[in-house]
Amino acid sequence: MAPLNTRTAAVINPILSNHARGYHNSTFISNVLFPRVPVPNRAMSILKFGKEAFRKLNTRRAPGSNVKRVQYGYGSDTISLLQDSLEAVVPIEHQQEAEKVPGIDLGANAVNMVLDVVDLGLEYDAAQLARTSGNYDANHKLALTGTDRWSNAASDPGDDIRSANEAIRRFIGRRANVLTLGPSAAAALKNHPKVKEQFKYVSKDSITLDMLAAFFELEKVIAGDAVYLPEGAADSVQATDIWGDDAILAYVPQTGGNFMVPSYGYTYELLGYPQVEEPYYSRETKSWIYPTTTERRPYLVGADAGFLFQNAGAA
Repeated sequence: MAPLNTRTAAVINPILSNHARGYHNSTFISNVLFPRVPVPNRAMSILKFGKEAFRKLNTRRAPGSNVKRVQYGYGSDTISLLQDSLEAVVPIEHQQEAEKVPGIDLGANAVNMVLDVVDLGLEYDAAQLARTSGNYDANHKLALTGTDRWSNAASDPGDDIRSANEAIRRFIGRRANVLTLGPSAAAALKNHPKVKEQFKYVSKDSITLDMLAAFFELEKVIAGDAVYLPEGAADSVQATDIWGDDAILAYVPQTGGNFMVPSYGYTYELLGYPQVEEPYYSRETKSWIYPTTTERRPYLVGADAGFLFQNAGAA
């Protein structure tokens, strides 16, 4: 059973909590740029990394002299996790109908729905960090205009990515390994004549994201298709693309679950979360209520490990 914390005395449902920790919506991509890593408490220093590994130090030592030292990372700003809580409602009428059909678990489905809503907020927050021009210095961003936009046949996305990757390498000593694309940027690259020319003799199928990864010599290229509506918007309003028409090239380690490794970004998540409390019965609504809580926050910890292309897929 997940440990109780000092902020709540609620009984935690271990089965649904474990289910929640393994749940990821396939349309969300924030974990590619900001992988989730567990942290032991809500207030700790973000570990950032300087240029120690790139400095050519004189490590020679004369007999009896002091040994030089180099520090592994340094603590900077203190993280401040954000708590999101939401309750799913399962009317007993729905539960009674579901009991007639084998294999339907309304409890797990209710938790999935809650996580979809909460994770949409996380996706939005991460995209805002990644797409904000002010988070990058002048060497790590480019606003594409006119014929330079990838939707224009005269543009050269291959050269753009190579130049951006070189800028990243010169700052962190590693090349980028992932590229995230807004929907219009992904469509522009898949239909770009220079990309199609590269694959015209090896494939008759449409260009895939894996083919784009090969074209750009990256480990992963992924498109962010998630959309959102403001809370008070009518259902008839057209949703907005969370990742817009931007593209973000970045180095993100593929080690998994270790915030001690230099990276473009991380999502710090309190150990033992998300947590799903034991459901309780509401007499007023004649429904079972499933409370779910997350404690996490995305941080851009190494902007030098990224490159922002703005308006990459704009017409």
